Amino acid sequence: MAGEGDLPRIAVIGAGIFARTQYIPRLREIAHLVVLKAIWSRSQESAEAAVELARDFVPDIECKWGDVGLEEIMGDRSIMGVAVVLAGQVQVELSLKMLKAGKHVIQEKPASGSTTEAEAALSIYNSFPKQFPYKPIWALAENYRFEPAFVESNKLMSDIGDMMNIQVIVEGSMNSSNPYFNSSWRRNFVGGFVLDMGVHFIAGLRMLVGSEVATVSSISRHVDTALPPPDNICSLFQLENGCAGVFVFAVNSRSPKILWRVDGTKGTVQIERGIDSGKHGYQVLFSHENGQCQKTFYPFCGVNEELKAFVHDILQASKDVDHKAEPRSSYVEGVRDVAVLEAMLESSTKQGALVQVKKL
Repeated sequence: MAGEGDLPRIAVIGAGIFARTQYIPRLREIAHLVVLKAIWSRSQESAEAAVELARDFVPDIECKWGDVGLEEIMGDRSIMGVAVVLAGQVQVELSLKMLKAGKHVIQEKPASGSTTEAEAALSIYNSFPKQFPYKPIWALAENYRFEPAFVESNKLMSDIGDMMNIQVIVEGSMNSSNPYFNSSWRRNFVGGFVLDMGVHFIAGLRMLVGSEVATVSSISRHVDTALPPPDNICSLFQLENGCAGVFVFAVNSRSPKILWRVDGTKGTVQIERGIDSGKHGYQVLFSHENGQCQKTFYPFCGVNEELKAFVHDILQASKDVDHKAEPRSSYVEGVRDVAVLEAMLESSTKQGALVQVKKL
């Protein structure tokens, strides 16, 4: 096992709910692979509170805050990469700042508030002069692409024959007991919770079917006034391979349910969120044409897996300038998720008119 001195060092930029409840616990689990050197927040108080949560596995972790703290992280040559876990409205700008300083970046989803913002950001990123031995990696943290349930279900697709139809049903649980319910940046984000939450479900769809969404026709509504508009969206979509499907999303429902189902000429694959033996994860059902149904449960581990992939990539990039980073983490993949929801929201402002999904 490598000693701590041999391990790559990263910093977490942000000390909000997701940084505290996901990044710190997941980095604790992979402390044998990477060292969390610092945590940054805008205020000293929130930075110190987050740092205390990581002190048990990184006793000498550094606490950074404000503009000075950011500059210190950018100037610290021992820090190879950063996780940008901030409000969706400011993540792209901060990611570009870190990339320009030569830091590898894993940015939390959503990739951006719009494809226009993302395209402008990618143009800036691609124009950076080659001042480092390697091009800094810009990864997008979309943990659904790393969940074994989607990885394994995609392999089953070749066994269901020709795709006939697809259903994506999301009945969410964004109510006052959800820690993100009062998140001001999410409430003020483009498309409210629909875009911030929805990118997960679109990522799952794209991962499962292995084909891009070409066109959408959608109706959105604002039903629950405790939520920002819209809080319901129903969309008919068509993939580039010709198969059609429905995407039905209620931000908050009395009976939460999340499933993806693909019906084929020789069988059906269904992924449904659930609990097994006290563990949260996904139940995968594979129905054969002979009538048999194969059930497999996969516990959640996407955040852990995507962080391990990022650590592997930044290590490889330091050894091989031509290293190709994990494609599931690419920033462009995250933008493609945004593009589908952007088209759905646009269609709903045009009374369900057919809208082409922007290609990236």
